[in-house]
Order: sequence, then C-alpha cells, then structure tokens
Amino acid sequence: MTSMDIPYSQISSFVNSSFFQKLSQLKLNKYRLDDTDKAIVGSVDFKFIGKNQPTSLSVDESSFNDNITYTHAQFPVKGILKNLNTVEDFRKVDKNEFLQSQGLVVHKSIQDRSCLKDLSKLTQFFILSFSDLKGFKFIYWFGFPSLVSRWKVNKLSGLTESQIEPYESKLNEWLNARLPIEQKQAFIIDNLEFKPFEQLSSFSPDDQLSIGFIDTSSILNKCSTQLRNILYMLAYYGFENIKVYNFRFNNTTSFTLDITLAEPLTSEPKTTGWERTAQGKLGPKLADIGALVDPARLADQSVDLNLKLMKWRVMPELDLDIIKNSKVLLLGAGTLGSYVSRVLLGYGVRHITFVDNGKVSFSNPVRQPLFNFTDCLEGGAPKAETAAKALKLIFPLITSQGYNLEVPMAGHPVTDEKRQYEDYQRLVTLIKEHDVVFLLMDSRETRWLPTVLCNVFDKICITAALGFDSYLVMRHGNLFNTEHIEAEENSHRLGCYFCNDIIAPKDSTTDRTLDQMCTVTRPGVALLASSLAAELFVSILQHPLKSHAPASLHDNATVLGCLPQQLRGFLHNFETSKLEANNYEYCSACSIQVLNEYKSRTWDFVKDALNENNYLEDLTGLTKVKQESEIAEKKFQEFENGLEFSDEDSEWIN
Repeated sequence: MTSMDIPYSQISSFVNSSFFQKLSQLKLNKYRLDDTDKAIVGSVDFKFIGKNQPTSLSVDESSFNDNITYTHAQFPVKGILKNLNTVEDFRKVDKNEFLQSQGLVVHKSIQDRSCLKDLSKLTQFFILSFSDLKGFKFIYWFGFPSLVSRWKVNKLSGLTESQIEPYESKLNEWLNARLPIEQKQAFIIDNLEFKPFEQLSSFSPDDQLSIGFIDTSSILNKCSTQLRNILYMLAYYGFENIKVYNFRFNNTTSFTLDITLAEPLTSEPKTTGWERTAQGKLGPKLADIGALVDPARLADQSVDLNLKLMKWRVMPELDLDIIKNSKVLLLGAGTLGSYVSRVLLGYGVRHITFVDNGKVSFSNPVRQPLFNFTDCLEGGAPKAETAAKALKLIFPLITSQGYNLEVPMAGHPVTDEKRQYEDYQRLVTLIKEHDVVFLLMDSRETRWLPTVLCNVFDKICITAALGFDSYLVMRHGNLFNTEHIEAEENSHRLGCYFCNDIIAPKDSTTDRTLDQMCTVTRPGVALLASSLAAELFVSILQHPLKSHAPASLHDNATVLGCLPQQLRGFLHNFETSKLEANNYEYCSACSIQVLNEYKSRTWDFVKDALNENNYLEDLTGLTKVKQESEIAEKKFQEFENGLEFSDEDSEWIN
C-alpha cells in the first residue's frame, strides 16, 4: 500500500457533574484564590467501549483523590487542573503558550527517562477552567499535550483471530502482572514476550522495535492519540523503525502498523492537543449544572457561599463550622425571634427551634417577617410552629421545629399544675438539647426561669429587650463549675439580666392598658437589637472560653473584634454604649442560693417562685438588703431632721 501518516482518533472528554460539584467545594473551602496547578486524575476505558468511538477520558468527583481504585478495564491518566479566579483571567491566558508549556513537561520526562518507569507521564491531560460559583456555571477546556513526530505508515494490517490468538494469553498475563498499572498500556514485544519499557536500553535503535499498545479507541484502523507521545519518545531515543501491535478488547479488529520516522525531530518540540468542540472548532465548553443538581443541594451550597468567601481574604481564621453546627433555641417567635432567626440563617445555622405560646395576629406580619396575612386567619396560627415552617420555606435543609408552650413565670401562680409541669419539663429538655438560648420574650418574668436553667446547664444565653426608642442586648455570665456550685461563691463572673434588680421578678402583665400590652417601639429598634444579638452570638463562639469569656473591649478579643457583655442603644441620640456588670451575689436568677436551690428541688423550687411573691427575695437575701436599706434611710432622715444650725452655720452653708 502507499505510505501515509499514522491515522489518529482524537481524545474526547467526559465530565461527570460530580466533578464540578467537587470543584465548587474545593474552590470555596480549600483553593480559594489559589490558582496554581492542582493534580487530578482521570480514566480511560479499554474494554467497554461503544462501536466507532474515540478514546474517552472521564473525570468525576473522585478525580481529586490521591488514591483511586480502578476497574480491570481502565487505565488511569494523570492531569492538572488550572482553575482561574476570573473569567478575564481565563480569556487572557495565551492558549498556545500554555499548551506548549504542558508539552515541555512531557518532553522533560523523556529527556530524564523518567517516563520509562511511568508511562502515564506520556499520556497526561490538563483542564483550564473558570468556576462561576454563584451561577453554577463552569467554563473549561481540556488539553491532551501531544509532541509532534512525523511517521509514515509502510503497512497497516488487520489481525485475524488466528494471528492474534498467540497474544491473547500473553495479554491477560500482562494485565494481571504485578506491575504498576501505569506501565501496562504499552510494552515491548520480544519473541512473544512482553517487557516493560524500563528494559528499552537492552534493545538497539538500529533494529526494528516491536511494541504493543492497548488501544482505547474503537474507530476502525485508527490509533488513539495516546500513542503519539510514545512514538515521539522512541524517536527521541533513536528508534526509527517500529512495528506497532494495536490491541483492542472492544470487539473491533486489532491491527499492526509498520512505521518509519519520516522526518528528524526538531530541536524545539511542537505540541498539539487542545480539544475541539462538538462542532469541530477550537474553543472552551460551558457546563451549566444548576439544572442537574438537586435544588435543595444548590440552596445548601449557595447559603455557604458568601460566608466562605469571608475566609478567602477578609477573615481566614473565622470558624464557620462551629456556627453552622450550633443548635439554637429562640424563646419568643415574635418580632425579635423573626429577625434573629433570619440573621442566624444568613450565618449558616442549620438548627433553630422556636418556643412561643402566642398566635399570629393581624398586627404581626408587617413587623414580624416570618408571618404573612394568611397566618392571621381563623383565629391566627400558632407562632412557634408557623415560624419554623416559614424557615423551611426559606431554606428547606434547615432543622426547625416550633413548640407551643408557656414558660413558667416568677410571680404568676400555678393554675394548672399538670399542664404547667409538662411545659416546664419540655423547656428543661429543650435547653439541655441546645447549645445557645436567646431570650426574646415580652416580659421580664418570662426570662427568669430560662436564665436559671442556662446557668445550671452551662448554656450560652443572650437576652434582647426593647424600649420605645432603646434596646438592650446582653450575654449572661455562667458558672465555671456547675457540679460544685458552692465553689463558685467568690468567683468573678459576668452578671445576668436580673443582676441589677433589687427586687425579684413579679407579675407585670396583669391589669395593663392596651399600650402596655403591646410592644410599643420604633419599628427599627427590633432590627438593631436582633442583628446585634445574633452578631454577639457569633463573636462568643469565636472565643475559646465561649460563655465564660470575660467582657473585653479590645479589638483582638476574638477574630471578629471586641466581645462586650452589654450593648445599650438609644435612638433619640443614635448612641450605643458598651457596658459590663459582674454577678450580683443576691441576684434572683443567677446567685449561688438560687442555683443550689434549683438543683436540689427543681420543680418544687420553681412552684414556690411562681406561687409566693416574696419567696425569691427571702431566699436570695434581697429582703434583708431592702430592710437594711430602709433602716439606713430612716436613720439618715432622723439624723438630718435632728441637725440644728446656728445663724453662723447657716451663713457658712449658704
């Protein structure tokens, strides 16, 4: 037959959508702004190939792993991924220069002969890409660097069954031999013996060299492009007459090629290998995987996106996992509860529980963003359950539940002990099950029992309270040793919401006018307090001592800055003050006396606090403090009344 160039079939890429999903995760969490080359691996199948198909290189999520187990019908292919940070960076890359640089990597492995021990260095690939993580779109371009060497085919012959039969058992032995899989796609044939290319130095370039090549294409009488670099290598080492046995396992005819080097190699190797599009043009491809991925999973990745971008440049030390994994209990599902929950969602919190015993009224939806008009109909939907459902509509993967229960309130006598005891037990269980508790209720007395429980069970506790044009946001101090409370008697710890009070909480809800029953505040106050409460929670989690962290106004208290205890804001002059108050030894909620009494008597203690107006004051010593104060005031008045001034004294005083 007339001599001709070697007929090659080009390699095509197959990218599983899981590859892009994994790339998204790595770009977001690990690579960030690092656009240096990343090692990846693909695979080519040499047995189970469709009819008349070119070599197909596959990549998926496992391509980023170091150790992959391949099937008996696959060869691994090493590659690199260069993922650029912007689409402009992708466009600016000199594609020819980049391809030539990858060809030089292959050429170097030939020069230093390292390819003889690892043939995968001759079949490398690369991906140049840009990842649009917000749009879940990926621009990518595969390349298969092939060093150009010109050979002429003197003879191309198909192998009949009888001709290939002597090689079949040898092929099976070769594929099952205890050699690295990278060595097995090509080999030297010496009198029906298969030998690795490591033994190439035993053969003379002056003789015709017979090699075997396990083809990964099924196109009739065309070799996979993977053969190109093997032939270039042989030409570089001086072999100019070669017989190629092109073996196939895919029900297409194996064949042989008798070839001769047509032209000497150039001093500067030329490289080809950019993949073409389906239309046969040179250019990148676009993968839009948004439609292929479960929408809930897309939402999950998107929620994390903005947060993890913080770690790229602004705050690499920010611990997002501790925020995401925190279980948060919101006591109150009204204005504050609605806004706090939305900020927590924005921070990636995945577990939010609501407690409230109210129903949605017609005045609520405009101020409480988790509710809408239909929630007000038919007497109003339960707030806690409705709020939880609303969060799931916003983000389906959140774990959120609502509990319609009444928090036992100090100074409010027990009226239905069975129901109230059940509510108490449920509250205790919920606080135990969560890491952080927000006190977002309307009245002071509803905050009392949760304050006690958070200290007993060592839970982070944050209070937000509103006035007409003011707000308070504070974190409660906790005992360092909840097992031995008496050891904490002289310890210095931050105070709680009740530590500035000289009276115990009492019934403040009975006999109130309409303006006292409704939360009358400037609408923006709730948003300010809610956002600060949620931000305070995040800052606490960044401190190693968590709920035991001291108040600090220094900017380096945490990676986010200072860590105050109290924030008091006033809209009439638009000021916010950072304050600190230590535990009050006679506090009705966090004093040693109260905590000890709760631990020893639990519900019985709570009942006494509910039923007896002066019980907490007598227990803590507030009664005695008030009595001593009254005596001191009386004596002072008597002292003032008993003073007699002369005219001279009066003149001096004036």
